[in-house]
Amino acid sequence: MGDKSTSNSSNDHSHCFEPFISPNPITSFNPIQRFPQIDKTAFVSQFSSVIGDVSIRNNVYVAPNVSIRADEGTPFYIGSHTNIQDGVILHGLLNRKISVGSKRYSIFIGNEVSIAHGALVHGPCFIGDKVFVGFNAIVYNAIIGRGSFISYNAVITNGVRIPPNRFVPPGANIDSQVKANQLSPVPEDSKEFAREVQRVNQEFPASYHLLFGKNRCSCGMAYD
Repeated sequence: MGDKSTSNSSNDHSHCFEPFISPNPITSFNPIQRFPQIDKTAFVSQFSSVIGDVSIRNNVYVAPNVSIRADEGTPFYIGSHTNIQDGVILHGLLNRKISVGSKRYSIFIGNEVSIAHGALVHGPCFIGDKVFVGFNAIVYNAIIGRGSFISYNAVITNGVRIPPNRFVPPGANIDSQVKANQLSPVPEDSKEFAREVQRVNQEFPASYHLLFGKNRCSCGMAYD
């Protein structure tokens, strides 16, 4: 499913609104082209791009103006029921990976994760299940434990490991393991906020598929 925006039809403007979904370009460091693998129940919105060895699982919602670019660091994995909101960027460094089970990833994002508007997730990194990454936050070279809450404008970097169910305050710079180990548990109001964001966004993939037509994927192309 590549870029179909070059249509010359004067009666069909739908191609102008399709996402750009393509293999990675062939380079000296990534000599094999790999296409994204996107579950049919996932939805990739208009004006977004998914490039290279990216696995997007069931009921994932990718909002408009998202860049998921596995052309340097690779592969990426995005787990079930995760939402990637408007303006989020996913990219990774060459040959810097995180081990998950028997495989290695540039970026691994678990199930039921919310990555809010404008956040930057840069590999190598691991984001566990049910994590919330807030507006304009940066996660780079880090491991985020299950159920943690990263507030807006926070920065997590320098190889730190955030323990499960920890709260990163707004604007915090967590760049050492000492700082990571001192984080408090996620407060109940933040847990409820993260749950509500999940509840809302999990409805979007199926609803947008209905909006675009029963037998059309998010790129606008028909399938059997």
